Amino acid sequence: MIRVLTQADNEQCQQLIQKQPAENLFIIGDIEAFGYEQDFQTIWGDFEENGSLRGILLKYRENFIPYSQGEFDAEGFADIINNCNDFQIMSGLKDITSKVEPFLKREFHSKRQMYYAKLDNSDSLSNEELNHVEKASIENLPRLVELLNSILEFSGGNFTVEKRKHGMEKGVARSYYIEKDGIYVSSASTTAENSMSAMIVAVCTHSDHKKKGYATQCMTKLCRDVLQEGKELCLFYDNPEAGKIYKNIGFEDIGYWMMYKF
Repeated sequence: MIRVLTQADNEQCQQLIQKQPAENLFIIGDIEAFGYEQDFQTIWGDFEENGSLRGILLKYRENFIPYSQGEFDAEGFADIINNCNDFQIMSGLKDITSKVEPFLKREFHSKRQMYYAKLDNSDSLSNEELNHVEKASIENLPRLVELLNSILEFSGGNFTVEKRKHGMEKGVARSYYIEKDGIYVSSASTTAENSMSAMIVAVCTHSDHKKKGYATQCMTKLCRDVLQEGKELCLFYDNPEAGKIYKNIGFEDIGYWMMYKF
């Protein structure tokens, strides 16, 4: 049975999604930020006959994310998506979205598959002193944004001081950087932070300062601090070569993250 969840279902919902905090980064964050009764957010639950919750479908604005740890009513979730007039994106772990996909009636115009990796302990992190890696404050954002917008791989990323400032002030984002001779040469950031997990984004090094280990140092300092707060870390990546950097730090692949655009 599928029905809309309310605040009264929160305990059962949290018991399900908190089993995998990194995998459920977006669902946990959206529930913490907006709850169950918003015009732009709805959460459905798929219940077994004995009343236990086995699957969740979250709709945040035009984006749907399904989640389950096992069997769930994939056709029922697809029916909800099919009957929604404003949906544009479905995303989620591949082994879940692949069960919903056959029942979708609208054709998607793009389907992107990314590696999904997580880090839940500091055992493999370097113990080296990283005092030269600084945590960014709002005052640092103009120079940080200048670095991000100079990175060729980030072209079209539309980084702005206003967006970075908003994330910092809301406590859902942070950045670390290395400065050399008055220039920011490398950085790493989080986004979508919640009480249990955070996503690593925008890991970069200026083209004139590559192959010096700066990005790894930024990542290491960032991961240490987030893990000390009891959170898990996760990230997406497309390029297996880039994945080697993350795996050297200790990230492990946990599957694929899919994004369908309609």
